[in-house]
Amino acid sequence: MDAFDLFRKLGSGAKFDLKRFAKDAERFKVVKSQSKDSSNQLAGVSFFGKETQENTSLESRLSEDDGEEEKEGSDEEQASGKRIKMDEPVKTALKKKKGAKKKSEDAEPEKSEGEGIQWMSSQDKVKDPKKESKDKPSLKRLKQLHQEKVNRIRHQNRINVHGTDIPDPVSTFEELQQEYDLDPRIIQSIKAAGFQTPTPIQMQAVPLMMHKREILASAPTGSGKTMAFCLPLLAHLRQPLNKGFRALIISPTRELATQTHRELLKLSEGVGFRVHMINKGVEAVKKYGPKTAKKFDILVTTPNRLIYLLNQDPPAINLSSVEWLVVDESDKLFEDGKTGFREQLATIFLACTSPKIRRVLFSATFATDVEQWCKLNLDNLVCVNIGPRNSAAETVEQQLLFVGSENGKLLAMRNLIKQGFLPPVLVFVQSIDRARELFHELVYEGINVDVIHADRTQQQRDNVVSSFRSGKIWVLICTALLARGIDFKGINLVINYDFPTTAVEYIHRIGRTGRAGNKGKAITFFTEDDKPLLHSIATVIKKAGCPVPDYMIGLKKIKSKLKRQLVTKPPRRSTIRTTPRILFEKKPGKRKRFVLDPSV
Repeated sequence: MDAFDLFRKLGSGAKFDLKRFAKDAERFKVVKSQSKDSSNQLAGVSFFGKETQENTSLESRLSEDDGEEEKEGSDEEQASGKRIKMDEPVKTALKKKKGAKKKSEDAEPEKSEGEGIQWMSSQDKVKDPKKESKDKPSLKRLKQLHQEKVNRIRHQNRINVHGTDIPDPVSTFEELQQEYDLDPRIIQSIKAAGFQTPTPIQMQAVPLMMHKREILASAPTGSGKTMAFCLPLLAHLRQPLNKGFRALIISPTRELATQTHRELLKLSEGVGFRVHMINKGVEAVKKYGPKTAKKFDILVTTPNRLIYLLNQDPPAINLSSVEWLVVDESDKLFEDGKTGFREQLATIFLACTSPKIRRVLFSATFATDVEQWCKLNLDNLVCVNIGPRNSAAETVEQQLLFVGSENGKLLAMRNLIKQGFLPPVLVFVQSIDRARELFHELVYEGINVDVIHADRTQQQRDNVVSSFRSGKIWVLICTALLARGIDFKGINLVINYDFPTTAVEYIHRIGRTGRAGNKGKAITFFTEDDKPLLHSIATVIKKAGCPVPDYMIGLKKIKSKLKRQLVTKPPRRSTIRTTPRILFEKKPGKRKRFVLDPSV
C-alpha cells in the first residue's frame, strides 16, 4: 500500500478548513493554483473516495447540500482560480448552517456508497440486526393470531379436544375439500342432503380422521356424528377396490345399522362404493365367504351377526383388510353383561389384523371405562367432546310431571291426548311387557298407535319404523331399543312413561327430539317410587337450562351399589290395566251360556 492509498483511507470522510490551510491545499493541489498545472496526476483524483470532473472543486462537493447560493459561489471561484472573499454576515450565516448540518450528520450519519472508510466490500450486504429481530416477532405474531382464531372457533362451538398434534377445525365444506382434496361428488351429495355447514363435531372430528388419528368422540344427540365418521371413510377409501371390506361400522341395534347404511349410500352416490349390511347370517356366509370375489368395500352391522360369521369354520368373513373400525354408540357396546357387547367387541377387534387399522369410537354420552380402555389400547389417542360431558340437548324443552302412582301415569297420558298434541310422538317404557300393556290401553283412544320391541320380527320392526317415518303412525310405544341413535325427522314430543334408570339413558331417550337444531319437548312421569333416581335426572335437566324445583337438586345421591342394581333390575311396577282384574281371572267349573230369546 503506497502513501497515496494510506492517506486516502485515513482521510476518508474528513473536511479541510480551506481558509486556514489554503497554502497547504494549493500545495497538494486540492484547489487549483494560479498556474493551473493540469499535468498533475492528482488533479483529477478525489481524496474522499470519488472521482471528480476537472471543473469540480473539493469545496463545491463538500458544501453541495448547503444551499444553491454557496454552490454558485464555489463554481465562480473555481472558474477564476481564486477564492472569493465573502461578506461577514454571509459567512456568519453559513457557519451557523454548517454547524447545524454537522450536528445532524453526527446524530444520523448518511449511509451512501463511497463515503466513509469501507472495511468490507461494497457488494457484501450487512444484515441489520434490528430488522432481523423485527422479522422474528412478526412470525411469532402470525402464529399467535392463527392460534387465537382457532381457539375462538373452538370456544364458539364448545369444542373441547385433548391430545397432541391436533389439526385445526374446518368451518366450511369447501375448506375441507380444498385442504384434503375430497371428491367433488361427495361434497355435492352433502349439499344435496341439506347440509350447508359442518356441525361442531364434524368441524373437529373430520380433520382428525383425515390425518388418520384414533379418536374418542362425544357429542349431543342429533349433532351429526354419523356424517362425522362417514365422510372421512369415503375420503380415505378413494375408490372401489376388490380387496374385501376396508371399513367396518359396528352399531348396537339393527335399526341404527340400517340408518347408517342408508346415510352411506346417499353420501357415496355416484362414486361407486359397495356398502353392505348383514341381514341374514345364512345368506351372508355365501355372499362374503373366502371363495367370493371380494367385490365389497364397507360393512355396517351389529355385533351378534358379525360374530356368527366369525365363528363359522372356516370363518365366513375376512376382516384382515379393514383399515377403519368405527364403533357407534361405544358406551352401549362396551357395557358388560346381557345388555352389553363387550365380549363380542373384543372378538371383532382381534379379527381386524391389518397393521394399517385405525379405530374410532363415537357416542352421545361419555363413559369413564371406555376412556380408560382407549388410553391403554389406542395409538396417540385424541379425545373430542362437544359441550359439557353427558349433557342433554339444549334444544329440548324438558319437564318433570308428578303423577302420584302408576295409575296416575295412564290418566296423565290420556289427558295429554285430550288436550291435543302434535304428532309424531315417542313413548318410552322399561320393558316389553309394559309396552304391550300400554299399547292395548291406547289403541282404543282413537289415535294411530303402534308398538316396537325386540320380540317382534325384523320384518314387523321395519314395517313399523317405515310407517312411523311416513306419518301413518302418530304415537309409537317403544323400549330402550329405539333410544340409541335412531334419527326420526321432526319428532315433536318424547314421553318417558317409565322413569329412566340412569342419566345416560334419559339423555338418549329425549335425544330423539330436538335434533339438527330443531325444537322439541320431553315430558317425564315420576312417582314416589322413583324418588331415589330423581336427583341425577333433575341435575341433567338443570344443566340444560330448564327449570327444576330446588328440593330435587337437594335430594341425596343413591349409593353406587344400588345404582348398579337399578340398571340391571329396574323397579317392579304394577300392570298397566284399566279393565277390572276379575274379568281376566278364570273361575272353576263350566261357564253357563246365555242364549238371547229372539222374541225379545
